[in-house]
Parts: sequence; C-alpha cells; structure tokens
Amino acid sequence: MQIALTIAGSDSGGGAGIQADLKTFHQFGVFGTSVVTAVTAQNTVGVLGWEALPVPLVVRQLEAVAGDLPPHAVKSGMLGTADLVDAVADALSRLRLPHYVLDPVMVATSGDRLLVPEAEQRIGRRLVPLAALVTPNLDEARILAGHEVRTVPDMERAGRALLKMGAAAALVKGGHLEAAEVVDVLVTAGGVHRFTRPKLQTRSTHGTGCTLSAAVAAGLAHGRPLERAVADALDFVHRAMIAAPGLGRGNGPLNHFVEAVREGVNTSVRSAR
Repeated sequence: MQIALTIAGSDSGGGAGIQADLKTFHQFGVFGTSVVTAVTAQNTVGVLGWEALPVPLVVRQLEAVAGDLPPHAVKSGMLGTADLVDAVADALSRLRLPHYVLDPVMVATSGDRLLVPEAEQRIGRRLVPLAALVTPNLDEARILAGHEVRTVPDMERAGRALLKMGAAAALVKGGHLEAAEVVDVLVTAGGVHRFTRPKLQTRSTHGTGCTLSAAVAAGLAHGRPLERAVADALDFVHRAMIAAPGLGRGNGPLNHFVEAVREGVNTSVRSAR
C-alpha cells in the first residue's frame, strides 16, 4: 500500500486541514500519515483562534514518520509561522521526501488569516523551490508572483513566475474567477493546460484547497503522471462539492465519501492545451 503524508493544521470542524487530507487519502486508496503544525478552533462560520505547535515537536513528527513510514508523496497546508516554514523546508530537504505538493495556505475560506504576514514571502523563497506542484488560489498567486491575478492570462503568467522561482509545476486555481465556468491553469515546463468545469452555486466550499492538494498527492503516491493526478483531483473535489451534505451555518464541508477515480482516465473535467 502506498503512503502519503500531510503536514498541516488541525480543523476542529473536520472539513479542512489534517482531517480533510486524511479522508481524501483514504478515498484514493493510500495510507495517510500526518504531521500537525497547528491547532485551530474553527467551524463553518470562521476561525475563532489558532496556535502553532512548537517547532521541535513538528520536526520530531516529520522524523518519526519518515523513519518508519516513508511517504511516496507529501503535501503541506497550514504552516502558520515563518519558523515553521523554515523548519518544514529544512526537513523536506534533509529527509529527501518525494513528490512534494505545496498548498500555500494563507487565509481560510472564511477570510481568517492562517499565516502570519512575515511568512508569506518565506514560503516563496524556501518551499516553492522544493515543490513538484504548487497550488495557489488567486490571492495566494498574487502574493507569491508579485502581480495581480484576475484573469486566465494572469493565472498563466503567475504559474510561469512560480516555475522561475523553482517549482516544477504550478496549478493556479480559478475558483474565485468572475465567470460561468471555473478555469484552473496547470503550468509545467512542457506547457500550459487549462481545466474547465461549470461553476457551482454552493456555499459548501470549506476545505476545497486542502482536499485538492491531498488528492493530487495521493495520485502522485500511486505513480500517476502529474496531469492525470491533477485531473483526478479536480474531478473528486467537483463531485464532493455537488454531493456536499449542507452542514453548518457558514461555508460547509465537502462530501469526502464520494468515490475517487482510481483507474482509467478522468472525463468530468475538460482539459485544453
């Protein structure tokens, strides 16, 4: 059985963070391990508070997993502080953990900050060069790339900027685009791939970024090519949003019980080069 590792914060509401990642790993048929970086008090309405774990404890978690349950792919989400960004970057390099998917979590779906401002550029300097894939939303892409990202051409430009910063590939997510369709842009050294799907009118969007990056990591753990891992992940998130149970009073969680694409080629998300 393949192993995937998530390095992220704990979501007490169960819809994002470590909890969403482990549910996603399970659906994709990989064994999930975890390194908790922070504990949050949150629900579908917002983040009431959070506290980062001590750096030595986070590093010991990473060493414990890598030494006994070496992952075939890794993702990171909420890191919270600049010190944790540095510690995770150092550990990823030292332990040589493969197929690293970086979800540069900065702000929760509710709008609450999950990363101190001084750590934003540290992610670009320390973690982006280590990543097999970076998965920013429009705001995160703007911060990392250093220019406005409001259109699909802007997204492509931001993706290329992330490659120049050292990432092997970038998936700029277009969920916040003002359009009838959602366009996600995958930029690699081989070119640009656009994935489109209908925009859903739903408030069940809590944990979409966490789930997507975890699903990509699961696909990479299975040895799938990056473009297929991304397509399968986008398909999973789309169907999980459609089947969302409507829990909570705010931005509700997805339905992580929907079946993941384990074999064959994804047909739910259109790809255009």
